[in-house]
Amino acid sequence: MDIAEVAQRSGVPASTLRFYEEKGLIASTGRRGLRRVFDAGVLERLALIALGRSAGFSLDEIGRMFSPGKGVRIDRRLLAAKAEELDGTIRKLSAMREGLLHAAACPAPSHMECPTFRRLLGLAGAGGLGGRDKKKPSSKGRS
Repeated sequence: MDIAEVAQRSGVPASTLRFYEEKGLIASTGRRGLRRVFDAGVLERLALIALGRSAGFSLDEIGRMFSPGKGVRIDRRLLAAKAEELDGTIRKLSAMREGLLHAAACPAPSHMECPTFRRLLGLAGAGGLGGRDKKKPSSKGRS
């Protein structure tokens, strides 16, 4: 299949296919004129990339799951770690949802008088809800 057909069948733009090829995630088998040509297995590989991206894996992490050639070696520990990370995100989002639902229906005269809202506010101020980036000090000296 040429790059246009792969793009059409996979829904992945040709520019992204070229980028994935540069990163070593996929490989063309040659050229037909000026167009890259891929074997049918590229569609499965693109589906694996899409699945990994949906789960929150970086392209580098996904690339490490592809062994040289056409094989796939998925690191089960990496999958378990990502699942644990997602569990943490789900807990944070659930707590936020519950806080927002409470704040929407709270009978307190003012949100600032509501202990539940104040607790949510405190978590947000401390970065406990993920709303602020916790920046690590840079190791590079900047003036």
